[in-house]
This record gives sequence, structure tokens and C-alpha cells, in this order.
Amino acid sequence: MKKKYVILVLMLIFLSVLVGCKKEVVTEKDVAEMSFDEIVEAARGTTVTFYGWGGSEDINKWLDETVAKSLMDQYEVTLERVPMVPAEYLPKLLNEKQLESEGTIDVLWINGENFYSAKSNDLLYGPITEKLPNFNTYLDGTSPDVLYDFGQPVEGYEAPYGKAQMVFIGDTAQLSTLPKSHEALLELAKAHPGKLTYIDASHFTGSAFVRNIIYDIVGYEVFLDHVADKAALKETIQPALDYLKELKPYLWREGVTYPAEDAQLDNMFEDGEVYMTMTYTPFHVAGKIADGSFPETAQGFLFDKGTIGNTHFMAMPFNAPNKAAAMVLINHILSPEIQVTKYDPSVWGDLPVTDPLKLTEAQMALFDAVDIGEGTVPQEELLVKRLPEMRADLVPIIEEIWRDEIPGN
Repeated sequence: MKKKYVILVLMLIFLSVLVGCKKEVVTEKDVAEMSFDEIVEAARGTTVTFYGWGGSEDINKWLDETVAKSLMDQYEVTLERVPMVPAEYLPKLLNEKQLESEGTIDVLWINGENFYSAKSNDLLYGPITEKLPNFNTYLDGTSPDVLYDFGQPVEGYEAPYGKAQMVFIGDTAQLSTLPKSHEALLELAKAHPGKLTYIDASHFTGSAFVRNIIYDIVGYEVFLDHVADKAALKETIQPALDYLKELKPYLWREGVTYPAEDAQLDNMFEDGEVYMTMTYTPFHVAGKIADGSFPETAQGFLFDKGTIGNTHFMAMPFNAPNKAAAMVLINHILSPEIQVTKYDPSVWGDLPVTDPLKLTEAQMALFDAVDIGEGTVPQEELLVKRLPEMRADLVPIIEEIWRDEIPGN
């Protein structure tokens, strides 16, 4: 009996030691007071959740394989990717804030209107960038692409993830010239009725196309300090609305309906149903040519006056349960060695956020070695013709005006 009692006591002691060794997740207060080396040690052996758009198999694969493996190898942190769009996770965060409940999201893929909404409702933790070594070593902290998100001051509440820019893609086997302006686009549509269209402006890429047309006609400077008023905004963009109405009858299905998303327009382009498509991923065309989806005659191009570019970001919710691992993940993605893996068009084709002037020769050589593929617009031309995004509070108003004025009219 005594022997059994001793064994029981030893088992209880062993279990208590195991419980005591369980990895504790660092609190917000702890993270704010820790050095980054201490944050790294606190994150080891834990899991970090990454919430964001999951609509691209290539991007999902990059996160699940390249990022997850290197994160585990270097920091012993497990990455759990959760596909969830802002329309789902923002209400979730608002509800958690109202109920003062525990969080479940560590890192968000976010930008634009959604960042504006999240920051305005105090749904983000920060500032965080001052804590991230790779941000301060390899990024230009004075760049507008880093300081602003759709015209809204970032103030350290997000860290850049990658850069996007509107690129048009045309089939040179069908089009003798590629339109470099809104006027040339209209003439092309008239010459090839039913063979051009754009994505519904309620969608991110379609909205960007409409804003590009607006910029090409009335410029972008007027929107820098424009009042967020529907009537005033409609008056400002009226020349662009008139243009879109003139363009409409020459579009696919006479502009009565529009492709709902990027993939639908890409499929129409692949099938020869239309002669142009568009993307926010500059090297998208190279990947599509390489896998045989697009013809070898597909060619990316920009308007002469430029196209809209923006930055996508990573942020932490106010109630992120594992803030230490969240900071480790964000810092890891900002490293040149990870940024270059998604620069490759066969992987993603996403523009890097690292500043070439801050890279070592060896790091710069990694980027120079990437084959950006066929049909792409060189990065140098993209940067020269990169236009600033419109303020986030103006974008939904323009989308609403487009829905009022264009489809079905």
C-alpha cells in the first residue's frame, strides 16, 4: 500500500512539472516591454494564426510551404493559415471587442478600406514596426508606400507585406496595338466590339480599373484632399462617368453585365472570348504563360500616365492571443530571403517591399537572379509609372456611384 502511495505521489509530481513546463503565451504588456530577442524566445514552440484572403492556390502554397517551413526551421514556430476575408474577420473582431472576449487571430492580411475601418474602430494592436528588426534594416521607412495605406497614415500599425500595381494584359495576336490611354482603349473597343470588358467595380480589381480611368481623365491630385461627399465626388468624376457610358455599348455583352472577379476575366481571356484582362499582380502574366493558360502572345502594359499601385500589409488585432509569435512571423516575412521567394512569378510574382539600397550585394543578387518571365512590364517601368492610391474613405463612394450610374443603364 505504501509503495502504491509513493508511486502516486511521484506521478503527481511528474504531472505538475509537465504543466509547469507548458509554453505560456506572452501578453500584450509583456511584448511591449521585451526586446526582439526575448520575443523570439517567447515565441518558440507556439503556434501563430494568419488570417487573410485564401483565393489563390499559389499564394496559399507559398504560405503553407515556403513560409511555414522556414518559420519552423528558424524559430520553431508553427504557422496556421486561416482563409478568411475582411468582410468576415472585421465583424468578428468588432464582436470580440464589444464582448471583451479572448482573441483567436494573431496576424491579418489587410489594407485599404479595411485597414481604415479597423484602425478607426481601435481593432489593431500597435504600433508594431518599431519592434521589427527587418523593417528597420531593409525597408525605407520614409517611403509613401510604407507611411500611407490608401492615403491613410499607417503610424506603425501595419507592416508592408508586398506591393501591387494595376497592369493590363493584351493578346498581341489579336490586337495590333495595346492601348496606352483611355482614349486609345475606347478606339480599340469600337474596333473590336464585344471583345473588351472590365471586372465589376464592386470587386477590388474592377474598382481599381475604374479609378485608373478616373485618374487618366481628371488626374489624381484633385483627390488628395477631396471631401468625402457623394455629390461633390460625382461632380469631380463626371467626365470619367461620361466616358464609361460611352465605352459601355462596345464592351462584352454591351456592358449590361461584367465579370465578377479576376479569375472569370482571366478565363474569358484564355478562351479568346475577350482580348484583354487585368491584374493587380504585375508578373501575373508570366506565370500564366508559363503554365500554358495564357497564349505566348500575351503582353502586360500600362497607361502612359501610369497605373495605381498600392501596398498590402500585415497587422495584429488588438486582442491577438500570441503577440510574440505574430511579431516573429511579420518580421520573418519582411526578410529579403523570404521577400525574394514571392517575387518569382512561378511562385506568386509579388513585388518586394525591401529597399534595394538597403540590401547587401548577396541579397541583391538573389533578386537579380529571379526570371520575371515572358510578357511582363519591367519593374523599373512599373516604379516610374506608379500612381498613388486614392484615399480609403473615397473608394466606397466611387464604387457606389459606379453602381448607380453604369451597370444596366
